[in-house]
Amino acid sequence: MPPFTAIVLAASRAGDAGPLAVAAGVSHKCLVPVAGQPLIAHVVAALARVPGVERVRIVVEPAAFAAVRAVATGLGVAVEPVVAADNLADSVRAGAEGITGPLIVTTADNVLLSQDAVRAMRVALVNGAEGAVALTTRAAVLAAHPDGQRRFHQFRDDAYSNCNLYALAGARALCAADAFRGGGQFAKKAGRIVAAFGLVNLLLLRLGLLSADGAMRRISRRFGVTIRAVVLTDGALAIDVDNARTHAIAGELLAARAPVTLDAAA
Repeated sequence: MPPFTAIVLAASRAGDAGPLAVAAGVSHKCLVPVAGQPLIAHVVAALARVPGVERVRIVVEPAAFAAVRAVATGLGVAVEPVVAADNLADSVRAGAEGITGPLIVTTADNVLLSQDAVRAMRVALVNGAEGAVALTTRAAVLAAHPDGQRRFHQFRDDAYSNCNLYALAGARALCAADAFRGGGQFAKKAGRIVAAFGLVNLLLLRLGLLSADGAMRRISRRFGVTIRAVVLTDGALAIDVDNARTHAIAGELLAARAPVTLDAAA
């Protein structure tokens, strides 16, 4: 598989550090410790273990550049802080600037990210997708932890949760990132689904008339690129650190994992 660049979205929402950061006494949520390390350290370490990663671009406010560089030192991959934009779409574009090859996009709170998950996204690109969205089923999430996720998207074939993990084959597929120009909280704000994917698609989703694959085909037509769903079997990948509850759960799951060194994973 070709080498790739990873983009990690780590900016604060509208400059608000959030309650987790305030409680931890840090400027950004990505610097909140869990299982002994800042959130961003777990994500960068996971990406560094994936063969073929050329660089990790961390999209964050300039005030956090020094802290992010300090955390990422010694994790085995070149890290480049990038100035965040005021919305997710333009932040992804900022992270992708000058890159012509494949992109893996994730978030700084995705601390349970695994090498296998990233590999599955890269395989989707090799097999013809121009963009890929990682999902996992409700059953898989609840098997990972019974309180790990409380919100699921009901499709015709199953209920799924988003894993905050995306793959883009190159610059042409960046148009799909425009779906997130108003933010990523689709489950809470239906108007964003209408703006991103269209009213008809929203109605079909709400009525449970689309399978996950069917939804991706419709979204592909809307954006003019081939987007596929990658259904991952590890439900822990849908548990990001968003509040005190998920922070505790992520810490528990990380503590239960066998430690992996960068040398052993290479």
